[in-house]
Amino acid sequence: SRFAFDPTVMTLGWIANCLSGALGVGLGAFGAHGLKTKVTPDRLAVWETAVKYHMFHTIAGLLSSKLNKTRPTILFMTGNVLFAGSLYALVLFDKPKLGAITPIGGVAYIAGWLALAASGPEKE
Repeated sequence: SRFAFDPTVMTLGWIANCLSGALGVGLGAFGAHGLKTKVTPDRLAVWETAVKYHMFHTIAGLLSSKLNKTRPTILFMTGNVLFAGSLYALVLFDKPKLGAITPIGGVAYIAGWLALAASGPEKE
């Protein structure tokens, strides 16, 4: 049925988002300690933005996976790869053109929030 509980989706989404959270903490620490003297303050601010959005949407992904909401979970993870990932790559490789990918990730984040709202508060 449309509202059937799927433990596989919840488990995979949960594990993926837990790993994403661990990665986000590591990347935040790398930015604060490893990049501080290697990149410009503007680039460091971009890195911090990536970490902030990465972590906020990892928490959203954890919530949506715990509620067994497949679409929002996937959209939040996609947003992390495209939005935060493109910002991380922009800073690491000093390639501003990678910023063209960032808005696509932003749209995935927005779509994730809208999908979560549309799915209602109950488990599917």
